Amino acid sequence: MFLVDKDIKREVEVGNITLEPFDEERLQPASYDILLGNKFMLHDSHDMAYIDPVKKEFANLREVEIPDDGKFILHPGLSVIGFSHDYFGSDKFLIQLGGKSSLARIGLMIHNTAGIINPGHRLNVAFELSNTNNIPIILRPKMAIGQITFSTLSSDTEQHYKDTGRYHDNNWNAYVPHKNDK
Repeated sequence: MFLVDKDIKREVEVGNITLEPFDEERLQPASYDILLGNKFMLHDSHDMAYIDPVKKEFANLREVEIPDDGKFILHPGLSVIGFSHDYFGSDKFLIQLGGKSSLARIGLMIHNTAGIINPGHRLNVAFELSNTNNIPIILRPKMAIGQITFSTLSSDTEQHYKDTGRYHDNNWNAYVPHKNDK
């Protein structure tokens, strides 16, 4: 079962959902709009012939940070990593990331596979931004980029994501801006 607007607001107020910054105007009937941040990670392909995930051979990444009033031009056929302006998570709910239909209609995909945030995980989510259109798309910091929904769980989990050790020591963790859990 998904939380509706009044439930999301209540759970933020009692501390069961972290949404920083929380803006009631971004509440939708059964979701919350999240904003694009200022940081992007781009693959440097000039020194790699291929990527081999099994052997953990990845292209080098470089960080690009743009000012609040700046823009990032995502060219056709390219994929970059972007991060949410919003920091969010919950110990009690499963969070699912989805795109905005208005952006999908112009060819912007915000995630390919990583759409679930498990209980216990708090983060500025990494977007897998891809332009499937044939013309560039301008991305701006703090534009509404996606939406998150909150699902109830059938019972309490036996472990929290933060206790699993996943993604704490892999290559991507160094590139993901995050805060310490409170």
